[in-house]
Amino acid sequence: MIVMLKPNPERKQLDAFLSWLNERGMTVHVNQGEYHKIVGLIGDTSTLDIDMIRALDIVDDVVRLQEPYKNANRKFHPNDSVIDCGGVKVGGGNFQVIAGPCSVESEEQICLVAREVKKAGATMLRGGAFKPRTSPYSFQGLRDEGIRLLLEAKKETGLPIVTEIMDLSQLDLFDEVDVIQVGARNMQNFELLKALGHTNKPILLKRGLSSTLEELLMSAEYIMAGGNEQVILCERGIRTFETYTRNTLDISAIPSLKELSHLPIIIDPSHSTGKSKLVAPTAMAAVAAGADGLIIEVHNDPAHALCDGPQSLTPEAFAKLMVGINALRPFAYKREVTA
Repeated sequence: MIVMLKPNPERKQLDAFLSWLNERGMTVHVNQGEYHKIVGLIGDTSTLDIDMIRALDIVDDVVRLQEPYKNANRKFHPNDSVIDCGGVKVGGGNFQVIAGPCSVESEEQICLVAREVKKAGATMLRGGAFKPRTSPYSFQGLRDEGIRLLLEAKKETGLPIVTEIMDLSQLDLFDEVDVIQVGARNMQNFELLKALGHTNKPILLKRGLSSTLEELLMSAEYIMAGGNEQVILCERGIRTFETYTRNTLDISAIPSLKELSHLPIIIDPSHSTGKSKLVAPTAMAAVAAGADGLIIEVHNDPAHALCDGPQSLTPEAFAKLMVGINALRPFAYKREVTA
């Protein structure tokens, strides 16, 4: 339920109202919207008398939310969320590019790529330490050694690091990681999501291969319900009938999620297409559609990469793409705010 207050409500009346809601077991969130101060309520709101609340002097209107996700709902939190990722802000007009190899292979490799992507304009470094692979015989990552090498690259470049967690048992290894990534296969690993809800770290939540937008937002809700509201959504392509590309990039997810939710949305053109030659055009399309950022795979030697070489850009190709991104950004679509 959300309660829209009249402009400039009297402080004493507002405090009394919020206290009354707390006494009835409601979790209360107060947000300033474009035109109204919004009071969002989570709990068994069926016990509340809507007509009585609507009759209060400071109340303009009361609306019950139909969507099952509350914390992630744009109606609940009208303004865009801004997520601080180790000093780099994402959302609310802050556009960022996360770049790096699919997997960490060596200290020389990750530090070289980190230097190159930073020089080109990337603001965060990605790299897989734990790798979910379809085949049990494929390279599975360097695990805790991979995280150590990412931290070495961060020490050298200052770039905040983004890496994927696979299992609850690994959580202690992520103490110094700036952004914890939840991959598509774990989007509905609810025990993991609940545990991440009790951390104080930004979570990059990838959409599942066949998941709806509502299912993605419900997974975000699991994290936010635990108290961690630092969630960044990621569209990484969904499975369709098309076989030419690895997945199908859902560009419509960008404006759709911005209507449904206040959480930032970034796009992964590398996993979406699976082909390096398609990364640049789909990345540009995402920028034009109003994405809050991109996560792009960059490898110094894609032909010999241990993981996902065919979809990785060279540092030179990435630098060229960044020039186009920066030129396009002023013309990106911006969501219209309505009363």
